[in-house]
Amino acid sequence: MLYAISWFLVLALLALWSLACWSAHALTLWAVSGAGALAGSGPAVVDKVVLPDWLSIWLPPALVQEFGSVLASVGPVIQSALEAVPALSGAISLLAWAVWGVGALVLLALGVGMHLLIALLKRSKASPGTPAAA
Repeated sequence: MLYAISWFLVLALLALWSLACWSAHALTLWAVSGAGALAGSGPAVVDKVVLPDWLSIWLPPALVQEFGSVLASVGPVIQSALEAVPALSGAISLLAWAVWGVGALVLLALGVGMHLLIALLKRSKASPGTPAAA
């Protein structure tokens, strides 16, 4: 019975692991497709990134101006990165499968380890009944 419980636990963890990997993959692909849409809007995206008003009040005006100039100089780099992101969607799928596979192998190794541990404990419980050699 312990074998069935241990393997049921491993299979339940494998199902949860599969669900977590699938969800992360779906969210990542959604974010990548959103980044591609942002890349199509041009430099207007970089102009929309500003400090919140509540933060601007607490910072010196020189620092706020410096943030704006740094953002303007980094804008083309951000824009080119946003344009390159949609091309990575195939690599994201491959990475998701690789991560899922490694996790599944770890969970199966955990199941085999629990199986062997249960067998070892059952064998050690049966041993004390044997007579000792004199």
